[in-house]
Amino acid sequence: MAAPQISPSILSADFARLADDVAAVSGVADWVHVDVMDNHFVPNLTIGLPVVQALLKHSALPLDCHLMIEDPDRWAPQYAEAGAGSVTIHAEAAKAPIRTLRAIRAAGARAGLGINPATPVEPYEDLLGEIDMLLLMTVEPGFGGQKFLDLVLPKIRRAREMIKGRDLNVWLQVDGGVSAETIERCAEAGADVFVAGSAVYGADDPAEAVRRLRAQAERAAPAADG
Repeated sequence: MAAPQISPSILSADFARLADDVAAVSGVADWVHVDVMDNHFVPNLTIGLPVVQALLKHSALPLDCHLMIEDPDRWAPQYAEAGAGSVTIHAEAAKAPIRTLRAIRAAGARAGLGINPATPVEPYEDLLGEIDMLLLMTVEPGFGGQKFLDLVLPKIRRAREMIKGRDLNVWLQVDGGVSAETIERCAEAGADVFVAGSAVYGADDPAEAVRRLRAQAERAAPAADG
């Protein structure tokens, strides 16, 4: 497993002050998680490629772009070409996932595959060699501030075992309801990249919130390796 990484989600930031909110965590976080939603694949409309291109000019952190959109096969490579450090597509939306994941990597970004809570992870075991990160949603995608779904914890454990069984350096990311109350359970189950929205941007001091979440994940992580 990789050392725990924290990826604050700007879905919970102030959209009128994105550059400032990104700067608030730039000294302590590993990534900036950017939720791209199209109001088709998920019932919410957020931001798209133009905002990502603008953020890239102002962010000291690499962008972790999570595409919750229809037709990611068409759009995902453009986010990688724009300079995103990581681009995640959803298994439920991609029609040609292998081609798209390879295009993301070819454009210089890490390729991620996202899976919704009700989607089993086992059918995608053969794709693990094509990805750099597996994202398990721990809420139904679409909105921030939702309650963490404990039912995903066994899936996190199974996914970690699948990755270990194939001897791959694939990061395991969780997204949704990650907070001081839930991050340790996720780390114990085998996750090593943690997306946190309201737990960071809802805090009085976002940077301190990131530090505390990282410390909790680091404390809990060794149990996953034991």
